[in-house]
Formats: sequence, C-alpha cells, structure tokens
Amino acid sequence: MFLAQSGRLWLESVASMGRPVFAGMTSAQGDSWRVANARLVLHDQVIAGGAEICAGRIERIWTGDALPADAIDFNGDFLLPGLIELHTDNLEKHLLPRAGAPWPALPAMLAHDAQLLAAGITTVLDAMALGDLEEDGGRTDTLRNALAALDEARDHGLLRCEHYLHLRCELSWPGLLALAEPLMIRKDLRLLSLMDHTPGQRQYHDVRQYRTYYGRSGILWSDEEFSALLEERRAQQSQHRDGQLAGVMRLAHRHGLLVASHDDSNAAHVNEAVAVGARISEFPTTLAAARAARDHGLHIVAGASNLVRGGSHAGNVAAIALARAGCLDILSSDYMPTSLLQGAFILHEQAGWSLPDAMATVSATPAAVLGFDDRGRLGDGLRADLLRVRMHRSQPVVCSAWVAGMQRL
Repeated sequence: MFLAQSGRLWLESVASMGRPVFAGMTSAQGDSWRVANARLVLHDQVIAGGAEICAGRIERIWTGDALPADAIDFNGDFLLPGLIELHTDNLEKHLLPRAGAPWPALPAMLAHDAQLLAAGITTVLDAMALGDLEEDGGRTDTLRNALAALDEARDHGLLRCEHYLHLRCELSWPGLLALAEPLMIRKDLRLLSLMDHTPGQRQYHDVRQYRTYYGRSGILWSDEEFSALLEERRAQQSQHRDGQLAGVMRLAHRHGLLVASHDDSNAAHVNEAVAVGARISEFPTTLAAARAARDHGLHIVAGASNLVRGGSHAGNVAAIALARAGCLDILSSDYMPTSLLQGAFILHEQAGWSLPDAMATVSATPAAVLGFDDRGRLGDGLRADLLRVRMHRSQPVVCSAWVAGMQRL
C-alpha cells in the first residue's frame, strides 16, 4: 500500500515544517530600471509607451515614444503581465518521461520550472494527483518525491517561477483522505479539485479513452480483463466517492481552501459542485455543462491546448466554442505550457476578443480567483512579473521574463 507508515510520517513532517515560502525568489531588485518603445497590454486597452520598475514593483507607466538612454528598448514588442497557471500536469512528464523510466525528482522539477518560465508562466499551481485509479499509473508513487523536490528547490532559491500547489483529489480512490489530510496545512496549497476518473462518465464517458490513456503508460488489458475492470471501478466508485467527497469538503472548509469541480459533463454535475461549495468548473466536457456553470456563477476554466489544437483530444467540447458562447473565464495550459500564451492570442484572433480581455484569461482573472491581489496586471504598485513578447507571424514568442523585477529569462 502506498501510504506505508514511513510514508505517512514523512507527509506529516513535511506538512508541519512551516517552511519559508519562496526563499530566495522574491528578494527585491534594488536599482530602478525602465523599458520603453513597448506595446503595453493594460486591463482595458493597449498603449504605446514604457514602464519604470523599482524594488520589484511597477513604479509608473507612461504613454508615448520617449526612449530614455538607460531604458530597455522593446522595439515595439509587447510588455505583458506574467502568466498565471492554475492547473498544469507538466511536471508528471518530467518525473516519468517514458513508461517505466522514472526521473530523479529534483532535476525533473527544475526542468519543469524552466519550461514554464520559457512559456511566460511566472506563477504556477503545480497540479499533483492524490490517488490514481490504476496504481501502476505512477502518480501516487511520484507524489512524495515531487513534494520533497519542490521544497528543496524553493528553500535553496533554485526556482525561477513562484510555485504553489493544486491537489487533485481522486474521489473514488480508497486512500484519498489519509493522503490528503496531512497536506492541508502546507503554506503553498491554494486549490483543491474534485476528480472522478471512473470510466463511463465525465472525461471517460467513452471507456475506450480510459483504456487508451493507461495504455500509453504501459498498462494493457485483454477484453475480458477490461470488462472485469469496469465493473470493479464502478463498484469502487459506489463504495468510496460520496463519503470522500464529503471528507474533502470538510477539509477545504476547515482550511479555507478554494475548490474546483473537474470535467463536469452535465447540469447534474454542476449542481453537485455548487451544492458542496465549489467555485470553479475546470474543463467542462460539454457546452451544456459550461452553460450551467455560467448560470450558477462558477468560474469556467478551459484548455489552452484545446484552443491551439483546434479541439479536444478526447472528443469533448472545443474551447473556441466555449469562448464564442461566453462560457470561458480562465485558460489553463494543462499538459502543454506553451499553449497558455498562444491560447490567449487565439482568443483575440479567432474568437474576436479584445487583446486585454484575452490576456485577462491567463493573468488578471486567475489572479483574482486565486486571491493574488499583487499581480496579473500592469499597474502602478503591482509586482513586476513581466514578459517581453515578440510576434512571429501569429505566434507569440517570449523573449524575456522578470519575476518580482528580477530577470529570470
């Protein structure tokens, strides 16, 4: 069993350490510096001008073509706020780059961090799975090492982005509550999501998708084995899901944590999410579910990768359809970090959104929902989490990135 006594003691010790968060990452840059000849995407307009940065914050913004001698000349490139990612599984690809080939956790974490910054992401919620319906899938085995690597990298100032946690709670996995509870007091925990990957509903309404997904991890079943597995997973859901949903929500309320529902497929899923107190609907799989989420005032998250690819890889509703229906608030890169910035520009170019509104889906809106009141926008007094972005045809390219005024790329 994953939670052996030693594993339980490790989790409890990590949760109770009270580690300093982001040591070495947010120290202010003492000298003032400026950028000029830029296109600044503000909350309501795009202007030509520049900005002055002091002590890690935006001191002032100006309009016009003034080019002070000491300023960084952007040559017309965009100055954007750093992107905020609330759900990325990207770390998993670095922890297990090939089936059966786990990678050491610290270098995996550092590679993940560097890839995020290169994509323009300056604040990230690393989405880590609590439980996996197929134990051989590897997710439960990597959790301990991933958390230890995150803490070590943060404590020694090795990270370029600011990292927080998003814990993905697999409601039908028997060991969920025992695994989740000692992690609730971590200072970096910002979001819980309610997941149920039982085949036959939500993301896996077509059970063949479930079989294909785990097949990529090297888990193969004969037809007879898969039929038996489906019955076993549905029985497991019936036995564990409702009680663990109630338990997770008790923990969320006790610790004041934001909760998201995941892969809502119909109005009943949304109604349940609202009833238990969720405020976010992540990746609704149908337009009907997204419209129900909108009616209830939930914040709707769609996949930027879905936008870039032109549709869902799993046959779910296209993100562009959600955008055109007014049922999209936040974009998430999910499994491909570079999709986040590109997705915002696709909203602008293909869905007819203004560039400020499109950029808000990857900056201001997730910042507000997650309670970050110091970032996500360009404005006087806000943190200087900044990007220099150049357009190559229709492709935005991150040329430079600053985190709290410190150049990291």
